[in-house]
Amino acid sequence: MSNVREPMIHPIPILALRPTQMTVGMREVKEKRKRFREQKKKKQSEALGKHMIPVVKGPDKRYYVVDHHHLARALHEEGITDILVTVIGDLSMVEKDAFWGVMDNKRWVYPYDTKGERRHFKDIPKAITELKDDPFRSLAGELRRSGGFAKDTTPFSEFLWADFLRRRISTKVVEENFAKAMEKSLALAKSQDATYLPGWCGPAPDA
Repeated sequence: MSNVREPMIHPIPILALRPTQMTVGMREVKEKRKRFREQKKKKQSEALGKHMIPVVKGPDKRYYVVDHHHLARALHEEGITDILVTVIGDLSMVEKDAFWGVMDNKRWVYPYDTKGERRHFKDIPKAITELKDDPFRSLAGELRRSGGFAKDTTPFSEFLWADFLRRRISTKVVEENFAKAMEKSLALAKSQDATYLPGWCGPAPDA
């Protein structure tokens, strides 16, 4: 099987794409919607041509999104119906009952709910519109943009940070005082407790 990314010539309906995770940070989705809306039509068209959604082709001939769920959701909510995709893997030959196991082995799926608890693959939403809001995923996204940790190639790395923060900051603080939650997050991101996380860039240990 080749992992060469192959852009699709024909756009795929966003609602036909199948998620490989259970949640998104809706605060982050709103930010992406805002940034897209503020662009002029020409810039919007250019952005749609550049930002292709990486997908895996499944045995049911459907396309499974392995990244940019937030972008797909934001574009859908802005009235965009179709988007270009890049096929990074073809699993169309895999038996249907083995598909999710192969996806899991390749780290192309993240079946964890809003509490950070692992769920059965059958609980993964069937459409981008069914993804639930995880405020800690929004917090992790904002933490990365603020320099709390570096962008990393580790699959679903921001969810790992979200789960780290979930265990140390209350949901109430995140939902009612995001600025305070960010302040706490930045301090936690520099701590030794976070050294195992992808993209950690805390202070160097004393020689």
